[in-house]
Amino acid sequence: MAETYTIPNFQLQCGAVLSEAKIAYQTYGELNADRSNVILYPTSYGAHHSDIDWLIGTDRILDHSRWFIVIPNMFGNGLSSSPSNCSECQLAESGFWFTHIDNVQAQRQLLKDVFGIEKLALVYGWSMGAQQAYHWGALFPGQVERIAALCGTAKTTDHNRIFLESLRAALTADPAWDGTKFTATPDRGYKAFARIYASWAASQAFYRAKIYLDLGYKTLEEYLQQAWEASYRKRDPHNLIAMLDTWLRCDVSDNPIFKGDYEQALKSISAKTLVMPATTDLYFTPEDCAAEANLIPNAEYLPIPSIWGHRAGNPYQNREDETYINLALRSFLS
Repeated sequence: MAETYTIPNFQLQCGAVLSEAKIAYQTYGELNADRSNVILYPTSYGAHHSDIDWLIGTDRILDHSRWFIVIPNMFGNGLSSSPSNCSECQLAESGFWFTHIDNVQAQRQLLKDVFGIEKLALVYGWSMGAQQAYHWGALFPGQVERIAALCGTAKTTDHNRIFLESLRAALTADPAWDGTKFTATPDRGYKAFARIYASWAASQAFYRAKIYLDLGYKTLEEYLQQAWEASYRKRDPHNLIAMLDTWLRCDVSDNPIFKGDYEQALKSISAKTLVMPATTDLYFTPEDCAAEANLIPNAEYLPIPSIWGHRAGNPYQNREDETYINLALRSFLS
């Protein structure tokens, strides 16, 4: 069962103030005496901490016998403050949204107030988790020793934006959307949303090789329904949109510190940084990730050679990619 940390009168980047901002979090392992063994592992799009903690274990990517690992659930995911559980948390149509600035500032306060943690040995993140890792490195450079950014960028590219807007348009094209909220379950919207997502999240080579058959699905349609549509139907559609709006606004330089100077924001990251895109990722492309790595002073660029596309960075069904990441991270932390 996750713990919850509450921040009163929390100022959001959009200008709104939450009377009670709630961050749900889960910890793994033990905090050592000098608090030097902390790994922060932010959540990705649509994920709860329980969806991504599979990689924590003595023989897994994050070893909880050595590290104290904290997974904070990002705003909008349904466990932390979100449209589904917070009357103040409306969607962008009303001028309200969450950003990664909000996420990392709340996470920083959580770590300090609850655990007395002021420095992180590592921020490890995949996808939107990688976006949060970059924000940590740029905004709090003296508090982050290392960053491992898997399949994510510090700023949402134009091409990625089109993908996100297609997801938002598909979900809100459902008849249940009244222009500001859903009045019923968006059945058509979920179906369209899931199929767009599935087409982008895995590569063309993945589908050519029919990997979904190896995963136990009998047909492509069964895979789309059971692995994708069923998964997103577990999430409130308002939360799905809230997280899309955070992703759309991802820009590590969009804050009073860097004032839109994207290159300077990346150059300010002093943490030792491991940039690991997937060679076949269709929206966090290896080219975009390499360009960012070139701007980060202490970055190592190490792509994951995989046909799993974006999902190579979260390889819970793919032992080969997990082993590759595991070996790379253990070397990085040694």
